[in-house]
Amino acid sequence: MATTIKVTAADVSLYHVAAAQLGDATQWWRIAQLNGMTDPDLSDFTTPVQIVLPTVDASLGSGVPGVSA
Repeated sequence: MATTIKVTAADVSLYHVAAAQLGDATQWWRIAQLNGMTDPDLSDFTTPVQIVLPTVDASLGSGVPGVSA
């Protein structure tokens, strides 16, 4: 069963949510992808919005796939 949480502007960004929920802020894109979002900024959320969290996957490296330094 998928885990869902409610987020608001107080959560600041998907970076913060990913750090708290997945243990890795750079995995914000997984939350965004799963919820049809493209922007990690949550400052426009005036009311709580329910989002689905991906499972924690320790095998994933940090960062966004396909992007290298």
